[in-house]
Amino acid sequence: MNPGTNLSFDHVHLVAKNPQATAAWYVDKLGGRIVRSLDVKGAPQIYVSFDGFIVIVRGQRPAESAAVKPGLQWGVDHFGVRVKGDFDGFCQGLRTKGVTLGLDPTDFNPTTRIAFINAPDGVSVELLNRKDQL
Repeated sequence: MNPGTNLSFDHVHLVAKNPQATAAWYVDKLGGRIVRSLDVKGAPQIYVSFDGFIVIVRGQRPAESAAVKPGLQWGVDHFGVRVKGDFDGFCQGLRTKGVTLGLDPTDFNPTTRIAFINAPDGVSVELLNRKDQL
């Protein structure tokens, strides 16, 4: 790496059947906020902001062909979101909002509690509570 340069996380980019509904899901269920919405190369592209990261949700562009993933594949499997505070209470709150948990809250190791939620369009989101980084 060149001296004076560094990397930092910028965004997760999702392709959605219904980008408006998917972006609304991230707002309603996880507390994000839409900060930008525009048309890029023939498809809607919506920016949902969270504390420290962005989820970009876009639609299918003309001449593209999107398909449902049949299951575990090589490449990106999920993205993780850190939850500070009452982790189990947060997960229960998601359940009351109709969110399906793919993995109930569990201790992954002595310092980390995790759960997985099923987001729209086959996306899996890992929720993490790192006890050593409250």
